[in-house]
Amino acid sequence: MLRTILPAVAALAVLLSGCGIATQTALPAAGAAQAEDAPGDHVSLPPLPPVRHERTLPTLMRAPDNGSDLRRERVLETNDAYTTYRVSYRSEDLRVSGVLHVPHGADRSPAVVIARGYKNPRSYVPGGSMNTGRDYLARAGYVVLYTDYRNHGYSDADPDNDAELRLGFTVDVINAVVALRRSGLRAVDPDRIGLVGRSMGGGVAYNVLATRPGLVDAAVLLSPISADAVDNVEILTRPGLRRSERMAALEKTYGVPDPASPAWQDLSASSFFDRVVDPVMIHHGTADRTCPPEWTRRAAAGLREAGADVSVRWYDDAGHTVAGTQWDDMMQRTVRFLDARL
Repeated sequence: MLRTILPAVAALAVLLSGCGIATQTALPAAGAAQAEDAPGDHVSLPPLPPVRHERTLPTLMRAPDNGSDLRRERVLETNDAYTTYRVSYRSEDLRVSGVLHVPHGADRSPAVVIARGYKNPRSYVPGGSMNTGRDYLARAGYVVLYTDYRNHGYSDADPDNDAELRLGFTVDVINAVVALRRSGLRAVDPDRIGLVGRSMGGGVAYNVLATRPGLVDAAVLLSPISADAVDNVEILTRPGLRRSERMAALEKTYGVPDPASPAWQDLSASSFFDRVVDPVMIHHGTADRTCPPEWTRRAAAGLREAGADVSVRWYDDAGHTVAGTQWDDMMQRTVRFLDARL
């Protein structure tokens, strides 16, 4: 878990720094699995940022990837286009559950990992999110791996995840990509894997892009949360008495949310947009009241300023869930974007 792995990595970084050793060369940059498995040409990246807090994105950049042992546990359904399996894989010292859609006749086909939006663990149904989008992608010929995340579905528990701003979800998505790449499934081309994240999963995707450059070949974000951690806490976590316990745990770990705080800066993917090398497409409704459109405007501007390849598609008067013919347009654009890059 993050509470057992990241503190050790951070401590080592501090120790090496104190001995005059540059941590970006002494520790694995962007994870051992990325250097071993990620496709694509070498891209020059800025030096790893210093570790200023033991549970932030710079620490995650130094943690090794250990996604492995992707198991197809049983068939859930077979339809006219694909077979759906219940699966699980290793992420840190946890086993994380999910769903895998394999199109009929898939052979070295492109794949997509899905990072879903937030669901309360107590009411969450395993594999129970983004069903229509997953169906669309599988019918378009993509092998689709959907992760439940830790603490959800049949996954193992991580009691520290909320207090660590759910960074464990980012770890689980990274390891889902790595496990899929290492799986040896004939249906999957390990050199053609994309990422699709919705709502909170869009924030997870920002984190993946910033901490693991080149891990995926392209990313699509649907109505994403902010790339700035303070935005998300103030709007999505602080409101409501039922969330006070979660807020107290966060403040115990990182201090009071403050854009000037080094810890909160290092929890924000926007602080590290200069590390993003993968093409990004963002879809957002102009009337989204859950994730304000301004968040995407700021993120897109920051990505462009950092030199990233980013495009944004707006849906007039659409809320947090894009529906109807606009949803069809969104998915068609998504598939065209992925087809061109995978």
